[in-house]
Amino acid sequence: MSQMSPTVSAFLNTPYELSSDQIAYFKENGFIKLKQVLSKEVIEYMDLIITEEVNRLNKQQLALEDRDTYGKAFLQIMNIWRNSDNVKEIIFGKRLAQIAANLLQVSGVRIYHDQALYKEPSGGHTPWHADQYYWPLDSDKTITAWMPLQETPLDWGPLEFSAGSDQLIAGRDKEISDDSQSFLQEQLKSKGYPHLIEAFDLGEVSFHKGWLYHRAGPNKSNQMRKVMTIIYMDKDIKLKAPENKNQQADWDAWCPGAVIGEVVDTPLNPIIYQL
Repeated sequence: MSQMSPTVSAFLNTPYELSSDQIAYFKENGFIKLKQVLSKEVIEYMDLIITEEVNRLNKQQLALEDRDTYGKAFLQIMNIWRNSDNVKEIIFGKRLAQIAANLLQVSGVRIYHDQALYKEPSGGHTPWHADQYYWPLDSDKTITAWMPLQETPLDWGPLEFSAGSDQLIAGRDKEISDDSQSFLQEQLKSKGYPHLIEAFDLGEVSFHKGWLYHRAGPNKSNQMRKVMTIIYMDKDIKLKAPENKNQQADWDAWCPGAVIGEVVDTPLNPIIYQL
């Protein structure tokens, strides 16, 4: 297995300067897409290391046509950093974590978990949803870095955003499903939230708030759409009592040992960056 080169390591730990306008845009819209966050060399290394782990850890046996909507949307492999020291080096890089902290306007961030989202050729759409429905966390100081490992044209299923929709309360009780797609499609359209659909350039990374509604189209290409994500949270965030079975499952899986009402400070949730 390839080891991380000094230049890749240096890049992943070099600060990315955000402007005040970019921070303001994120605050208003609940997401932002940033150019040149990752270099070509970094992406090639990430693709090599992460794809190897996805192939090794993937347990999906069903043919695409035999899966439900969620299963057709992507192959999902979580907390890869726990299985690979090479992936851990990537996930613990300070460049992305500093961006997350600066956008959230907090003094530091922990990792909640990572996940690879590989949308297969002919893979289906990802329904409208908000990630934080799944998270037993007591504040909205959460953010996901969405990192395509290739250029991602529109027909490959790039992430789409409903600008400002982190302020919408309706639909926060819905897991990702056909129901969330139909309900939120109507809600977001009727309330006039702008829908942003754009391709991703090589090296472009998006960041979105935990309660922002987002989706992705199907992968109409004949190649895998490869994406790595990291979910960060305010280093002082606390665990809340789970409000649904999925939040209980997340507590058990991603922050075992955390205590309701206390900071989520477990071996699985280290601080990645702080001032």
